[in-house]
Amino acid sequence: MTTESTVLAELDFPAYAIGDDVADLLFREARSVGAFTDEPVTDDEIAAVYDLVRWGPTAMNITPLRLLVVRTPQARARLAALAAEGNRDRVLAAPLTIVVAADPAFHRHLPVLAPHRAAMVDALEGQPETREQMARMNTHLQLGYLIVGLRAAGLDVGPMGGMDAAAIDAEFFAENGWKSVLLLTIGHRDGVGTPHPRAARLDYADVAQTV
Repeated sequence: MTTESTVLAELDFPAYAIGDDVADLLFREARSVGAFTDEPVTDDEIAAVYDLVRWGPTAMNITPLRLLVVRTPQARARLAALAAEGNRDRVLAAPLTIVVAADPAFHRHLPVLAPHRAAMVDALEGQPETREQMARMNTHLQLGYLIVGLRAAGLDVGPMGGMDAAAIDAEFFAENGWKSVLLLTIGHRDGVGTPHPRAARLDYADVAQTV
């Protein structure tokens, strides 16, 4: 395992379709950030990111990702109280936090999102466990797109899983039935944004098998 990228010249395939500057921005030099400046993050920035990443594929195009944008001091305090102790100060300090959620009622949008699967609306209505499983799996897929999209917009992100998900659902999603998946603190990094050195990643040979 290594902290260095594999040299492209050593590999038997063409260079990336994107330049090294973009690859660095999205992956190689991007970090999970915990310290942000006071520079605000606007609703227009978040909307523009979503407008891009919504085109990423999901199963049957169900796109169950939902976003709770937590901006006001009052809302941040409500959310921080339900985050893990080590994450509370991060929620309070970040310019913006998004609660990434999955919508188990995604099937109601199938006539628009997947007209050829519109008949599944009635079938899925009586299968709440199946719908929640589908919603969570595909939300995790969209979450990856979202993080990369935020980086592409010049923003820094701090993903955090430490939270009382059931309490957040009761506090914020009692009416719409969304299910919280992850917290993302978002802003512009303060300095390097983290005191931790870059950690290693597994090499291709460690993670792949060919059959």
